[in-house]
Amino acid sequence: MKLLERASVVDGFVVGDCMHAGGMAHIYRVGYANGRAAPFPMAMKVPRMTQGDGAENIVSFEVELQIMPVLRGPHVPRFVAAGDLRTLPYIVMEYFEGQTLQAVLDAGGARQEVERIRQWAAALAQAVHSLHLQNVCHLDLKPANVLVRPDGTVVLLDFGLSRHAQLPDLLAEELRLAVGSPPWIAPEQVVGVRGDPRSDLFAIGVILYELATGELPFGDPQTAGGLRQRLWAEPAPPRQHRPDLPEWLQEIILRCLEAEADRRYPSAAHLAFDLAHPQQVAITARGRRVRRAGLREQARRWLWAAGLHYQPSALPEAQVQQVPIVMAAVPHHDVSDATLYSLREAVQRSLGTRKGARLACVTVIAPVSADETVAHRRYLGMLQQWAQPLALDGHQVSFHVLESGDVAQALLRYAQGNQVSIIVMGAATHGLQMQRLIATVPIRVAMQAPCTVLLVKQALPFERLAGPA
Repeated sequence: MKLLERASVVDGFVVGDCMHAGGMAHIYRVGYANGRAAPFPMAMKVPRMTQGDGAENIVSFEVELQIMPVLRGPHVPRFVAAGDLRTLPYIVMEYFEGQTLQAVLDAGGARQEVERIRQWAAALAQAVHSLHLQNVCHLDLKPANVLVRPDGTVVLLDFGLSRHAQLPDLLAEELRLAVGSPPWIAPEQVVGVRGDPRSDLFAIGVILYELATGELPFGDPQTAGGLRQRLWAEPAPPRQHRPDLPEWLQEIILRCLEAEADRRYPSAAHLAFDLAHPQQVAITARGRRVRRAGLREQARRWLWAAGLHYQPSALPEAQVQQVPIVMAAVPHHDVSDATLYSLREAVQRSLGTRKGARLACVTVIAPVSADETVAHRRYLGMLQQWAQPLALDGHQVSFHVLESGDVAQALLRYAQGNQVSIIVMGAATHGLQMQRLIATVPIRVAMQAPCTVLLVKQALPFERLAGPA
């Protein structure tokens, strides 16, 4: 298909400059031909469909055509219009200013500063989490499909290889092959399993590995045999390439790159949480490793992969909901042992049988002008003591002391910024000194929270202890 001419009109859109001419599509700036102002900048994507182009071009276009109109949120382009497949197929969508991570790498941006990697990765994880909550797995995350906007937010591009759990999977039906970009494809995708949200976390791990080291963890295999090595091969630890990387970053990267999906982060929200709080990442042998495993371990991994049977995935949204981030808002002032006990019991029930759920214990203190470290240590110790009786097998836990003069607002900001699914807090008080505001804190949180809020009242056995003998 030849390039569209500049200033030509297509279905009411006037064509501008060609911004990208790739192997699968051309992308043009467009506006309304009648002079009407567009509510936002727009781009037109036209798939390549010449005689030499593969069938995946048109199939991936059809996939993107059915998925884009149902996507919502700040991390995806807004859908505007689509052309008739029989005449001129195209998609008109929102256009964003920014820079792809591939452009960063092409400009010599490998071995980025650790803080910049952390910020990009956290924004990417939040964008992917938003996608998974809409029952969509991207399945083609790579630096070229990750756009960083000037404000630091991330927009995901190119949904031609994606999978919507509630729409027909045209790629699986038509091609019946492993589909994806070889350097970033997850092990389960190699064997044809599409729709596991943890496949996107694997791709994020590959992206972070390249940003941190300038290397691809598994190279760029071009054969089926090379791709199948993904099922058992272990990448060299990033710190082997770059010894100055902190252990917490290597821990995060290698956890994303686990061959077994169950050993990766259970959701993108959990990944974003660790990236937002690197000082609380639990360092295991993954983070401390400086050399690849020996032949014996490689042989063990090969035997494990040979006997592995991959299962179809549940709905991405359902998988995410099974591993919530639970926030316990623990008061530290004007609170009884009965309330603390009841709060702990409610948290235990909220974690329940949700293997992989995460607990964040949070308290809010007034701004500290001096000896801030001492104050934080004191309240962190209080939180740890409160959580000690909890049965936390299979659950990660972290402790956070927030400084604010507005307790409710501090809790709300924390919940929104950390993708919290459930807030558990006392129904009466949260340690405010001004008694007239005590009742308003839980009410404000319950009314404005972006998630479920459980308000806990004092419960047995303390009611009996307070009663007559």
